[in-house]
Amino acid sequence: MWNSIAVFCGSKFGNNKLFAQHAEAVGVLLAQKNIHLVYGGGRRGLMGVVANAAIKNNGKVTGVIPSLLSEKEDIHDELETLHVVETMHERKKKMFELCEAAIILPGGFGTMDELFEMITWNNLSIHDKTIILLNSDGYYNNLLAHLDQMQREGFLYTPWNESFFTISDPKELISLMV
Repeated sequence: MWNSIAVFCGSKFGNNKLFAQHAEAVGVLLAQKNIHLVYGGGRRGLMGVVANAAIKNNGKVTGVIPSLLSEKEDIHDELETLHVVETMHERKKKMFELCEAAIILPGGFGTMDELFEMITWNNLSIHDKTIILLNSDGYYNNLLAHLDQMQREGFLYTPWNESFFTISDPKELISLMV
């Protein structure tokens, strides 16, 4: 089992209420399992939901936020630890350093950037962290289809499904934690 997990997700809620329900379930589960949550440091959107759920359930929560986003994402003021860094790249690097695994929830461009950088760093042996994609209500179905296309066209060194786990419900995390 992991001691710390980074959660990458949107600073917006998205249009599907299940996204926030899943974010809350992840935060609760991490707190119940005494797994340290490392996330983007904001109070808004799915990021805020996962952090609030962990905090409400006495979880340990660390935020990492670049100074340029400190106003836009509304820094969470109830965190155990907050790291303010200069750049988005420093944010990702710090979050990677602080976690043993990562869960990717629905999100936008930033979430995609974080997912692909983690996969790339694993493929290049910069680190070897477990990556879990939470495909809430099929949110990532088109991305997974595109990864199939990349594999069929010969652009991947290893099958994409060896790079990360895909789950559709936070309850499935429990079986990956053993």
